[in-house]
Amino acid sequence: MSEARDQILGAIRRSLKRGPLDGAARAGLDERLAAHPPNLVPARAAALPHAAQIDLFLRMAEEVQTTLARVARAEEVPAAVADYLSQRNLPSRLVMTPDPQLQDIPWGERPMLEIRRGRAEDADQVGVTACFAGIAETGTLMLISGPESPTRNNFLPDTHIVVMRGRQVVASYEEGWSRLRAARQAAGGAAMPRTVNFITGPSRTGDIEQRIELGAHGPRRLHIVLIDDEAAS
Repeated sequence: MSEARDQILGAIRRSLKRGPLDGAARAGLDERLAAHPPNLVPARAAALPHAAQIDLFLRMAEEVQTTLARVARAEEVPAAVADYLSQRNLPSRLVMTPDPQLQDIPWGERPMLEIRRGRAEDADQVGVTACFAGIAETGTLMLISGPESPTRNNFLPDTHIVVMRGRQVVASYEEGWSRLRAARQAAGGAAMPRTVNFITGPSRTGDIEQRIELGAHGPRRLHIVLIDDEAAS
């Protein structure tokens, strides 16, 4: 693996007509990678108190055709999901990621919800996942891959339902990355996830006659159920 990496980097250096970095340049690069200073962060979200950041996140998400439900407690999530499916005449058979964030929700209180935990398959029409963070600045969801959060579950079902908590909302993308690095450090320096997905609204394209079509490359519906722990606190 190291030899292949060296070959790739060597080819890049040759194309740039540049040799290996000297000691000072390498030290500067290592310092920058360790410190990862943020770029310019827009003040629209960063200047707000956290409760207002949650409101901004939901407002921005709604502007890109994300539907929303805001509940006070985790116990209310199954009813919120069932109501959403019923109102849109969607199937009550769900595939759910085995994410620990979803374990404390009493799904059994709604026996009409048929839940299978695991990876999404072609036949699954509705999927439920958690997320890592919500970006207030743009109403974007930040989802990370792992054994308990398969990436395919974010894209394969036609309807994607995301359950999250208010405390997961951050102001900006930079804050989301900082939170992810801190979480990995707290986990004993665990490696970064293989995939990080940023999802803003349902899948869409305007390639065909410049008309917006939903569901072109992923779910045609994105629904967020936010547990409002900010209000509870």
